[in-house]
Amino acid sequence: MSLTKKSKAKHPASWIPTAYFAMGLPFIAIAQASVLMFKSFEVSDSLIAFWTSLIMLPWTLKPLWSPLLEMFKTKKHFVVATELLTGITFALVAFSLHFDAFFTYSIALLAIIAFSGATHDIATDGVYLSELSGQQQAKYIGWQGAFYNMAKILTAGALVYLAGILEEKFGVLHAWMVVMLTYAIIMVVLGVYHIRMLPSGGEKSGEVKSLKEGFATTVDVIKTFFQKKYIIWFIAFIVAYRFAEGFAIKIAPLFFKASVADGGLGLSTSDIGLIYGVFGSAAFVLGSVLAGYYIARRGLKKSLFSLVLIFNVQFAVYAILAIYRPDNIYMIGGAVVAEYFAYGFGFVGLMLYMMQQVAPGKYKMAHYAFATGIMNLGIMLPGMFSGFLSDWLGYKLFFIVVLFATIPILFGAKFIPFPHSENSESETNNESK
Repeated sequence: MSLTKKSKAKHPASWIPTAYFAMGLPFIAIAQASVLMFKSFEVSDSLIAFWTSLIMLPWTLKPLWSPLLEMFKTKKHFVVATELLTGITFALVAFSLHFDAFFTYSIALLAIIAFSGATHDIATDGVYLSELSGQQQAKYIGWQGAFYNMAKILTAGALVYLAGILEEKFGVLHAWMVVMLTYAIIMVVLGVYHIRMLPSGGEKSGEVKSLKEGFATTVDVIKTFFQKKYIIWFIAFIVAYRFAEGFAIKIAPLFFKASVADGGLGLSTSDIGLIYGVFGSAAFVLGSVLAGYYIARRGLKKSLFSLVLIFNVQFAVYAILAIYRPDNIYMIGGAVVAEYFAYGFGFVGLMLYMMQQVAPGKYKMAHYAFATGIMNLGIMLPGMFSGFLSDWLGYKLFFIVVLFATIPILFGAKFIPFPHSENSESETNNESK
């Protein structure tokens, strides 16, 4: 079946959940699940944090090749192709765990997944921006965020729980092989589903007809992005929004797994999966969906500070857990419920701000990719050094320091400009200023 074959318009609910789930899975698999996998193989914290952060660089650099995607086929073509490639590569990761140099091979393969996943992000966001009106974008932003992060629930929750159970029965190697192969199957199934259900997102651009023109367009994309009014404010806001998360995202699962003697909570891999998969899943989805309706009712400008404040509750939760280190799994689960609800509720604020305030202009898809790339840079850089910092400070002081990293965004949310009308569909969808 041709990936470019035209079909009747698909209802957004038939593809947004699956497309954004497929977007989130490889990102979270590298950012969190691989961290626990390497921990189970007894790789050092500093080595894990550094390399699993570094290989996420494609999510920062993706704007550099986003204009080239306009040259060939449709956006749907790239969504499906990258989903299939990601699935195949996850299978290769599973088999690489057999080798003595498994860490080197698996990191290299995960880097390929990162490039494929970043390209998938560009194309999926392109479909979303091209197929939906401004009103629809706001309506479905909560569902977009919910299903993107449902991948986090599955990846860092249910499948990590499965890994923990299998570790006890069959050993670390076979447990994580099963998990990596499960990721592979999920991505391939989603790719096949999207061959039929995903809208095209528009035909290839007629403006970019050669590789030379593609590079020229890339230069123009970068130039016009940095010529935007308030661009310095935009960049600072985007980086600061998830900067504290960049420190915490690698260390939180290591803290949950580390022994009590080492300052951790001493949970097993299956306990971690159970807490995130059972307690966290419902809380996150509820938070994301409610945030969408909350923004739709009040408007993003009036809601932004409260969204940022709620988003950063999760880091206070980590600090409290690190200070008191409760041993009751239900108490820890209750803390995770609060953390995940806050995460889900606050996360969508940044995505909608980038979509409605940063992206509008001649290169809407590419500039949105640029904004999300900068966002991921704000996660990647602190993540690279989080392992060294936590080793130096210990988990308790580390999470207290993370709390201080939330201060800039609390001020930023009060003063960040809104140059575009939230309710103007023409502004949101207009491709040229």
